Amino acid sequence: MGFLSDQDKQEITKMLQEMVEPVKLIVFKSDANCTYCQETAMLMDEVSQLSDKLTLDIIDVDQEKDKAEAYSIDKVPALVIEGKEDYGIRFFGIPAGYEFSAVLGDIIDVSRGDSGLAQRSRKELAKIDFPVRIQVFVTPSCPYCPTAVRMAHKFAIENENIRGEMVEAQEFPELAQRYEVYAVPKIVVNDEVEFEGALPEPHFVKQVLRILK
Repeated sequence: MGFLSDQDKQEITKMLQEMVEPVKLIVFKSDANCTYCQETAMLMDEVSQLSDKLTLDIIDVDQEKDKAEAYSIDKVPALVIEGKEDYGIRFFGIPAGYEFSAVLGDIIDVSRGDSGLAQRSRKELAKIDFPVRIQVFVTPSCPYCPTAVRMAHKFAIENENIRGEMVEAQEFPELAQRYEVYAVPKIVVNDEVEFEGALPEPHFVKQVLRILK
């Protein structure tokens, strides 16, 4: 039995009609010590079959370490959503529950090659001229988390220096403990700036730009 119901598939198929350019879903997995690798691959396989503009690659990090390193994959399961280029969009942990909506939204944005951000946000983010890593810690049952994840991913699309990562806190408890994740979404920028909540776009930009000070 699959993850998606027939009704889910119909709704997702309709949504994916908004795609413009092809998108590749890349799942990184391991057969060792990975609770949801198989499920992540299965879920993305179901999604990839709903549009002829979607393709799926499944990479075993133990057998193809060079590819994992090329995409900066340091934990699994991992999902990369790649369009005409790698925008730095990452999901670490199965993107299930509320986070599944973030995957679908990202696919549309990546297919368009556009972040959809306000012009003021684009101008502010253009000030970042060095590598910035935005980690967004989430749980599948958090209804506010996808908003923060989508924001980080939009920033990554907008500026090639930014990488946006969803991190499922329950799957990676050592990271959650390291960053003292007691509430989600929690956002960590370059291990220097931390804040919580699904902030509106202007406020999210302002918090991330604290990295410049």
